[in-house]
Amino acid sequence: MYKYFISLCFAFVFINGYSQQNTSEEKSEEQKDTITYKTGYGLRLGIDVSKPALAIVDKSYSGFELVGDYRLSKKWYVAAEIGHEDETTFEDFLSSSAKGNYIKIGANYNAYENWLDMNNEIFVGMRYGFAMFDHSLNSYKPNVSSGTENLPPYFPSNPVETPIKESGLTAHWTELQLGIKAETFKNLFIGFSFSYKIMLSVDDQKNFKTLYTPGFNRVFESNTGFGFNYTISYLIPFVNK
Repeated sequence: MYKYFISLCFAFVFINGYSQQNTSEEKSEEQKDTITYKTGYGLRLGIDVSKPALAIVDKSYSGFELVGDYRLSKKWYVAAEIGHEDETTFEDFLSSSAKGNYIKIGANYNAYENWLDMNNEIFVGMRYGFAMFDHSLNSYKPNVSSGTENLPPYFPSNPVETPIKESGLTAHWTELQLGIKAETFKNLFIGFSFSYKIMLSVDDQKNFKTLYTPGFNRVFESNTGFGFNYTISYLIPFVNK
């Protein structure tokens, strides 16, 4: 009788210990499965370093651009760029300059699925751009008639070098951006993007078409343009989610 009782006690202790071990393992697995990785939500500010670099190699250009964005959700950011440009365009028979300030406002959508605690972006963005600038026709060679009906007009060898300036011109455009931002160190990001721009409206200098608009770059005959930037930015996190 005692032997059966002792055996039953051993069996109960073994079964109870085994069930507790399984329960502990299940709880441990549940804890592992419920680990969450949080990322910073806040204001990210930076600078486009491609513009100062371009100014070093191209003496006819100078400019700077500040960039910023604020994270609204896991995928969406409100974003903006503000800057100043001064550029001189040289053509075969003329030279012109555009100088002014611009701002671009819009949003970015992050199409990249980050792993664990990564905080990188492959984004698509839209912007509305506005610029206020001065324009100057620096020099030109007048198109002079040859005086003969069958001969085309010709350009005289001596150009007109008296600048013709006009201030307070404006431009409005939209642009599509595609880019990448990678977190290289904690809260420090390196990024670059390409943009395709469509001019909505632009003021032209009297009797001369605007060839370059600050923030838009070169204005082609189709009223379209292209852009590129290379940015370094830092995130100021306000909250982790």
